[in-house]
Amino acid sequence: MKQFAELIRTLDSTNKTTLKVEALAHYLKTASDKDKVWTIAILSHRRPPRPVNTTLMRNWASEFSKIPLWLFEESYHIVGDLAETIALVIPPSEEISEKSLYQFLQEIIELKPRSEEEKKEYLKENWFSLNYYERFVFTKLITGSFRIGVSQKLMTRALSKATDIDEDILAYKLMGNWDPATTTFNDLILEEKPEDFLSKPYPFYLAYAIEDKPESLGSVKEWAAEHKWDGIRSQVIIRNSELFVWSRGEELVTDKYPEFEKFIDIIPDGTVIDGEILPFPENEIGTFKDLQTRIGRKNITKKLLEKTPVILKAYDVLEWKGEDIREKPYRERRNILEKLYAEVASEKIPLHLSKTISFENWEEATKERERSREVKSEGLMLKRWDSPYLVGRKKGDWWKWKVDPLTIDAVLTYAMRGHGRRSNLFTDYTFGLWDESKEELVTFAKAYSGLTDAEFRKVDAWIKRNTLERYGPVRSVTPHHVFEIAFEGIAESKRHKSGVATRFPRILRWRQDKKIEDANTLEDLKALIPK
Repeated sequence: MKQFAELIRTLDSTNKTTLKVEALAHYLKTASDKDKVWTIAILSHRRPPRPVNTTLMRNWASEFSKIPLWLFEESYHIVGDLAETIALVIPPSEEISEKSLYQFLQEIIELKPRSEEEKKEYLKENWFSLNYYERFVFTKLITGSFRIGVSQKLMTRALSKATDIDEDILAYKLMGNWDPATTTFNDLILEEKPEDFLSKPYPFYLAYAIEDKPESLGSVKEWAAEHKWDGIRSQVIIRNSELFVWSRGEELVTDKYPEFEKFIDIIPDGTVIDGEILPFPENEIGTFKDLQTRIGRKNITKKLLEKTPVILKAYDVLEWKGEDIREKPYRERRNILEKLYAEVASEKIPLHLSKTISFENWEEATKERERSREVKSEGLMLKRWDSPYLVGRKKGDWWKWKVDPLTIDAVLTYAMRGHGRRSNLFTDYTFGLWDESKEELVTFAKAYSGLTDAEFRKVDAWIKRNTLERYGPVRSVTPHHVFEIAFEGIAESKRHKSGVATRFPRILRWRQDKKIEDANTLEDLKALIPK
């Protein structure tokens, strides 16, 4: 655990990618194989289920540190992180734990079914045998909220540096449904077994947003365009007469979409299709809100299948007749996909083709982008005709050209402290819009990004001087500041007081030029809902 805690301290103390890669590569060369596997799992969001709820942890930490619970709670609200608060209030330890990361994780897994008394004793024993940072890391593992600034790309770079295995191969190995409790480092990283790759998807190729005018990309004739669909990016795999459906989040979701079972007897073996899972109620593309009724459901009932059927909007093929064709130019891959679609289109399976669009000039492309919301898309994707299918986010060959976000001017009504480096500042905001009478502000969205550090500090200072009431960690504030809020989509919602749900809300700018009377109304917001 000491070595792992030091690694986390190093990773958390720098924003420099090269230093993070060096630190992680050194760890992966020197740690035990069991610790390596768990480290890879933790940093790629494969964590054991939380064995103790946070209410019990707060109560016990208060008791062990001999401070009143109200004082612990106040400290927690100020610090902004439960694990850090516990690490700070528990008295320094004179004992030293020699247990490995692997041993701790095994114990945490075994702790879940035990009694509250056993859990309490386990936490007491370990909190008092670890130093501050080890205690912080241990508690993070217990809470299951372990987040650190390590991307999958950074992970594969460090692993490649430590093992001399190609990054693309490592990215492929780390995908899939592997269990750190039963997988060895040799099985996961070093050994290559053909049967392990039956269900595995390829690493997804991701696009950057266009930062300049599209004319900067050169001739429009070099580019294929298609609409950017707002669903779940996925790969559908048919190998050995079996179907596997993977989301971009590296989650196997085959059982969530039983409609796709029809693909097995119709689409040839050895095919991997890259596409978007979209809701398709009443034979037309629905909204992401429709799709949310399918996400996270343990049981997909017949009624749900009838109410919210789905389709796969296919836009690329990565494997064909068992051959990896990602190195082929996009034009060739599209020809294969279009030929496949033409052969199976009459079979009435939930496979649709994301059509490519050709333009004579960029003005035509701009007009097509502007009508994106009419066809239920987020904008356009631009793909160079001669581009291979690469790994991860790369600049040059694939670009996303999204429509401008919807915006509304809203009033700051509530605030909470942020997390991590912002845990001492109020940076998480709730915003309201006027009702029809313009007498009451109705909350409609939360946002915590979009301002500069200097602006966050200025707003934080104002909030502390203008708090009306406190509700635990939440403060209501004097209605005074107007912010322009941007969001990608909007839909009616019975779950929200406003009756409206917005997608990806964030702060676009602080409207210091506006008074609260100038903020928009709820009716203005509802007018943006697609008819």
